[in-house]
Amino acid sequence: MDVSPLLTSNNNQMTRRRFLWLSSMAAAGFAAGCATNPVTGKSQLMLVSEDQEIQIDRQRSPFQLSADYGTVQDAALARYVDRTGKRMVAHTHRTQMPYNFQVVNATYVNAYAFPGGTIACTRGILLSLDNEAELAALLGHELGHVNARHTAEQLSKGMLTQTIVGGLSAVAGAAGSGYGQLASELGQIGAGALLASYSRDNERQADALGMQYMVRSGYSSDGMVGLMDMLNGLGKRKPSAIELMFATHPMSEERYQTVVQSAASQYESAKGQPLFRERYLDHTAGLRAHKGAIEEMQKGDKSLAQKKYSDAEGHYRRALKLMPRDYTALVLMSKTQLAQKKWVVGRQYAEMAQKAYPGEAQAYHLSGFAKIKLKDYEGALEEFNSYDRVLAGNPNTFFFKGYAYEGMAKYHEAGGQYQRYLQAVQQGNYAQHAYRRLQEWQAKGLI
Repeated sequence: MDVSPLLTSNNNQMTRRRFLWLSSMAAAGFAAGCATNPVTGKSQLMLVSEDQEIQIDRQRSPFQLSADYGTVQDAALARYVDRTGKRMVAHTHRTQMPYNFQVVNATYVNAYAFPGGTIACTRGILLSLDNEAELAALLGHELGHVNARHTAEQLSKGMLTQTIVGGLSAVAGAAGSGYGQLASELGQIGAGALLASYSRDNERQADALGMQYMVRSGYSSDGMVGLMDMLNGLGKRKPSAIELMFATHPMSEERYQTVVQSAASQYESAKGQPLFRERYLDHTAGLRAHKGAIEEMQKGDKSLAQKKYSDAEGHYRRALKLMPRDYTALVLMSKTQLAQKKWVVGRQYAEMAQKAYPGEAQAYHLSGFAKIKLKDYEGALEEFNSYDRVLAGNPNTFFFKGYAYEGMAKYHEAGGQYQRYLQAVQQGNYAQHAYRRLQEWQAKGLI
């Protein structure tokens, strides 16, 4: 149900339909009413409590991090980014939130925040930054979204009910609709499926807050200008490389000029504060040593989204020649093979990815999917059980476990998994299959 018209109508009177909707949301655990915005101090409609923001974050962010190939295994880089983000927390409006700052293995250019304080940036965007002040600007911007409660505000307007509250069945593209379609075909959650798409007003406010937080933390305001310069440049030269960045964080010349003017006026005195370029280069040296491989993966992603599988395969092979055990490259190669219905080769690359990063879930799903196609149902079940041990709660895993049990003619076990799936997802081909099987088996007395 699309509830946004109920809250954007020109008629401000409380209709019976509006009242029933608000009552149902309250009954479902939402506290309907007004709250004071922590940034502006003004009253706003807010149906999501702070505790619910944190709960949504804890439930959903692990799946987004996994869709982005998990957090980096470079512990030193991860600690550095986390320290940089937490340095600004004391200067935010919501210091009580359980912030954590992650670096994910994805190579596309993006950063994002979940409402409870989980903030992530990709390897791709870190390679595009020049100094620590730009990193602080990036993380500060995402802190701005959390502090202004932008995701909670959109939830309250009903804009994200299906993608964040309604389950994990929605799939959006990491680098365009073609890439999202592939994720859907492989039974996966696409990178970006759980992320908020912000308005231009949201972006301007997050820019302003990010500037405030970073300057108060001792960074030069030129860091925010540098970040905007980089995004503008990428947008003009390689829009496909940052399609998701712009889809969730709309960019404009007006937004860029606002930041430049703010740095030259309100924060002019902060221009002399440090950029910490050498410190940034030192801490990202290991990442930058793999720039060639990451750029090959970025090219491969573009080809994969366009279904140019031979080209994608060539780019991923070159990436793996430079980084033979890179988890992302191995997973991407597996996806490329599976997209071409090369089930055995796709399974082999997924198994290599498992060995490279046993604590990340996505490779288990791909191997299980390949084994389903190869009718190795016992092996598939083992893979999906491994996925569940690493990352529990994905409804798609319930479906594929059910499908594997069905392939083994274990109808009682299959029925239990299909029921679990249908409790979370009621639409789509998988839901139709699960529902039909449950009806058939009940009619035949098999369950």
